Amino acid sequence: MVAEVHGSSRKKLSSMKRYLTGSTSRGALLACALLAVAAAPQARGQQAPAGLTESVAAVVNDDIVSTYDLGQRIRLLIATSGVQPTEENLPQFQREALVSLVDEQLQFQELRRVERDQKIEIMADDAEINAEIAEMAKGNNMSSEQFVQFLGQRGIGVDTLKQQLRAQISWFRWIRGRYGSRLRIGDDQIAATQARLNAEAAKPQYSIGEVLIDATRVGGMPQAMTGAQQLVTQMQQGAPFPAVARQFSALPTAANGGDAGWVSAGDVPPEAMAALEQMRPGQLSQPIPVKEGVYILYLKDKRAGGSATLVNLKQAAVALPTEAKPEDEAAARAKLAALRPQIKDCASLEATAGKVEGVVAGDLGEAEVADLAPQFQEAAGRLQVGEVSEPIRTAAGLHLVAVCGRRSAGAAQVDKEQIEQRLFSQQLSMIARRYMRDLRNSATIETK
Repeated sequence: MVAEVHGSSRKKLSSMKRYLTGSTSRGALLACALLAVAAAPQARGQQAPAGLTESVAAVVNDDIVSTYDLGQRIRLLIATSGVQPTEENLPQFQREALVSLVDEQLQFQELRRVERDQKIEIMADDAEINAEIAEMAKGNNMSSEQFVQFLGQRGIGVDTLKQQLRAQISWFRWIRGRYGSRLRIGDDQIAATQARLNAEAAKPQYSIGEVLIDATRVGGMPQAMTGAQQLVTQMQQGAPFPAVARQFSALPTAANGGDAGWVSAGDVPPEAMAALEQMRPGQLSQPIPVKEGVYILYLKDKRAGGSATLVNLKQAAVALPTEAKPEDEAAARAKLAALRPQIKDCASLEATAGKVEGVVAGDLGEAEVADLAPQFQEAAGRLQVGEVSEPIRTAAGLHLVAVCGRRSAGAAQVDKEQIEQRLFSQQLSMIARRYMRDLRNSATIETK
């Protein structure tokens, strides 16, 4: 077996990012995937390619994976990927299903060992599993009974889903419980990440979906290229990219349908970046060989980089016509000058200004400094975030302008908490992948 996380275990461990950061629940993620069953009528009544007689498909240490289990998992994989099963891609489905079942057996064995040695309970019980199924059913506007029937009509036994859920929930619990409290994300790491994001803002950026077929995991580069080409063909014929990514990609982004967000040079391998530079939005790439295997990219959108600065502004203003009397202008200026030191931050600007008669406050939103009115440009370029200008005269009146945010054009607006969550999830996911690699390397695994 190979060192990288593969099969549904890859999906489970990459799903940890969203699970740990709270961006989606495990049940909601699986519910979205299982909605693809309804969009894949070819899976209904599909006979599993592996025989359903009780024989041995694999032996993992002392535990057996039966051909019935394998057939059931293949059905679930076909239904959730949206890929039309063909004679050419059935071996790919079987390989994915078998690897996922082997990984689950390794996880169960490790969890049972930990429970025995440490005298703790980790394994999810039936109540937790049923609660997850109820959540999935709710996401599909069904009762639990209707959802189980829904699966049965497509040849998928509920026990197949329960085993997958039990492995996911229990493994997540153990990984986070053992390692989560030990991880510390330092301010220097956060600052370095923010600096990198700002530096990349000047480079062309691409909003992409990505799939990586791990060559080591599938038996070599020729097999990876063949599998990737089959997936590209299926997606060109209508298979949804997110469903394919969830089931086949070896990248952490598999958890959210391959969505990598906005990337630039350095975020993807050079070969993949070279392909992106030639693609148009809405285009799906052909298979791209890289060091780790084969990439498939979907370009959603692209934007040019630049060095322009964007600022978020708020204002407190007194309306004053250009022909106002000098004494009226002086009175308005004095009113704003008295208000200015009372404004402690952007969050309180509107509430503070609202207490002063004749002053109107509001959020001016985000704009490029070069596009601002000339009177505002100097203040926006000079002030630090959180600072408030002296009264500024325009044709509309007198204004106090506060700079509430600043970033380079194209840079993602990511705050400190978001960066910390991202780094935490990445590190925990890396630990989990290494853990699984060690389990595979020390196991005796025989496939039939």
